[in-house]
Amino acid sequence: MSLVSKFATVGGATLISRIFGFGREMLMASALGVGPVADAFNLAFRFPNLFRRLFAEGAFNAAFIPLFARALEEDGEEGAKRFASEIFSTLFSVLVVLTALAMIFMPALVTTIIAPGLAVCVDDPAAGGNALSCAMRFEITVTFSRIMFPYLACMSLMAMVCGILNAYRRFFAAAAAPTLLNFILIGVISYALWIEADKATIGFLMSWGVLVAGIAQLAMVTLAMRLAGFSVALKRPRWTKGLKRLLVLAGPAALIGGITQINLFVGQAIASFKPGAVSILQYADRPYQLPLGMVGVAIGVVLLPELARSLKAGRLAEAQHTQNRSLEFALFLTVPAAVALFIIPEPIIRVIYERGAFDPSATPAVAAVLGIYALGLPAFVMMKVFSPGYFAREDTKSPMIVTLVSAGINIVLSLVLFPILAEQGIAWATTLSGWLNAVLLFLGLWRKGLWEIDGKLVKRSLLVLVSALLMGGALIAMMWELNAWLQPGDAVTTQIAAIAILVAVAMAIYFALTLLTGAADRTMVMRLVKRKRG
Repeated sequence: MSLVSKFATVGGATLISRIFGFGREMLMASALGVGPVADAFNLAFRFPNLFRRLFAEGAFNAAFIPLFARALEEDGEEGAKRFASEIFSTLFSVLVVLTALAMIFMPALVTTIIAPGLAVCVDDPAAGGNALSCAMRFEITVTFSRIMFPYLACMSLMAMVCGILNAYRRFFAAAAAPTLLNFILIGVISYALWIEADKATIGFLMSWGVLVAGIAQLAMVTLAMRLAGFSVALKRPRWTKGLKRLLVLAGPAALIGGITQINLFVGQAIASFKPGAVSILQYADRPYQLPLGMVGVAIGVVLLPELARSLKAGRLAEAQHTQNRSLEFALFLTVPAAVALFIIPEPIIRVIYERGAFDPSATPAVAAVLGIYALGLPAFVMMKVFSPGYFAREDTKSPMIVTLVSAGINIVLSLVLFPILAEQGIAWATTLSGWLNAVLLFLGLWRKGLWEIDGKLVKRSLLVLVSALLMGGALIAMMWELNAWLQPGDAVTTQIAAIAILVAVAMAIYFALTLLTGAADRTMVMRLVKRKRG
């Protein structure tokens, strides 16, 4: 299976998950709107999601896969099973203790980490807002957080199983499992709307839905692992050489792999000082996550095991080729997506969310944040391309320093810009720190001689940028022509038709330009076309 085919497999499964994620967010916006219950759910869900990215997906994709690949190469499948069982047993024990402590001390976590703005509101009602509503926001945030926190344990164990599947190049189950979360939450919200539940009850039911989804996802990937002929055993945790090496690599990797979530979490924590700002950031994040997830996750999942295997086998030229083509693929898809999201955020937000409890007055605020996030889209995907260049060589110190610098810049910018620009200031901080992170990661690889840029990458990247800008110009012209169809008062079907025309024509223009200019690999395209015909 070619590199592009592997990207397509993971990206396609992730795309399906993101599409249903749109459905979930649309229902949630209709049911909860922009308000205290929506803020509480988003804050509570972001916390286990952050730790999932930090200590599960980030750490295991960065540290576990290269070590597991080495165990497979050097010790065979039995050695790999011993290593995996050691890690699984330790991870399970730590998660049980961590979950118990978190549920006991959740009020303190909410006050100090998850939503410090709520603590100010509760302790000093004169500081702003109604005292009763602030107390309610705090209580439901604590309740939702307690219900959803075990989701972290399920996702952490799932991340390890997914790492095993990815090392065996079984990508689909791991990429498709997150769709279960969207299926279950769509069902929960639909049921809640059908019984006409109040907003607090809807948030309560959704929190339990998240926990059920976590258990279902873990069960799905575990079954896939067993069908692949691999299994792990739960034993008494022991301090071993393999575990020590994993922790040395995973600590920095946890920060690096979760930098996007760190930035979003910091932003939401600061945004908790303004009612509704957390929900605005979350609703803007969903459309932005579609291309980020489809391309970024696909590259992150596929590239690391491919690089690790090439480097362990001493195929250095193959590793360089893989890196260059991965960056080329990332830019080919994310640059036009960023241009489109920057130009037409308001019509997109209006069509997705503007119904039910979601007030039309919130649309411009959410659209403005989406437009700012769009400018950082290529950066966050490029980080997924550059990070494996370090991880596959078991170097986590260098990217950890880069991550700490960019995270620090994000916090400073958020604190400076939030009082001036509110949630837009948070979005600018996230975008600018993302670009800083991507640039520093690349410079580190280039200076160490770990990334040799070839002529094809330079030429095609420039042509992709030119093609995307020309597409953007055509998109602006088409918006003038279809302006009457994009007005808030028009029927939803009319607005959807207008956006569909804009997207279809823009895609046609972009792909035509990339084929004509050579920004796209014509040989690969013709090969794919011939294969389809065959």
